Amino acid sequence: MRVKERQYLEPDEIYKRSFAIIKEEFGDYRVEDDEMLIRTRIAHTTADVEFSKTFCFHPRAIEAGIEALRSGKNIFTDVSMVMSGVRPRIPEDYKGELCCFLYDGDIVGEARRRGTTKSAAAMTKGISAYEGGIVAIGNAPTALFELIDLMKEGKANPALIVGVPVGFVGAAESKLELMDLDVPFISNPDRRGGSPIAAAIVNGLIHLSKSEKQ
Repeated sequence: MRVKERQYLEPDEIYKRSFAIIKEEFGDYRVEDDEMLIRTRIAHTTADVEFSKTFCFHPRAIEAGIEALRSGKNIFTDVSMVMSGVRPRIPEDYKGELCCFLYDGDIVGEARRRGTTKSAAAMTKGISAYEGGIVAIGNAPTALFELIDLMKEGKANPALIVGVPVGFVGAAESKLELMDLDVPFISNPDRRGGSPIAAAIVNGLIHLSKSEKQ
């Protein structure tokens, strides 16, 4: 196979060309502008435009996410990788916290006591931290299952759930359960997902909360 000669491009040019390709590949596909921005970010993160089209948005998802950010509510994540992807995008005037309890010292013991995973135990511990805020789950289906149970029991009340855990066991099932609830969510109905996608969605919401601010 003949290898093409490499061409050096400035970072800004790579960014522009990438989004031009994404726009071209979307073709005649149309949704609301705010939703399209987030789908475009998913496509950019995954290099898969068709995959970005599979995502489902609750009718109030984007509105709820923007309201939570502007109100200074917290962004709660299931793993540090989501935090790492979101952190550089947080505006200086954002009053909420970016938090994850998975690595707290008491989580291992609590998970053993309950016979559950650390991710599920951290979700229970974080109830007050994500009250009225955004929960972004990019890794653990058990975290999403736990959150769903807590909401059904009336114990948890996030404004928006970004539910995109990845995996062969429980990932698709947890997302389908989420989408059966009448709560604001952004998710996809299969086993694909991951922390970079969760971060990309939250970053899109942050962008919208800043660009639309009056």
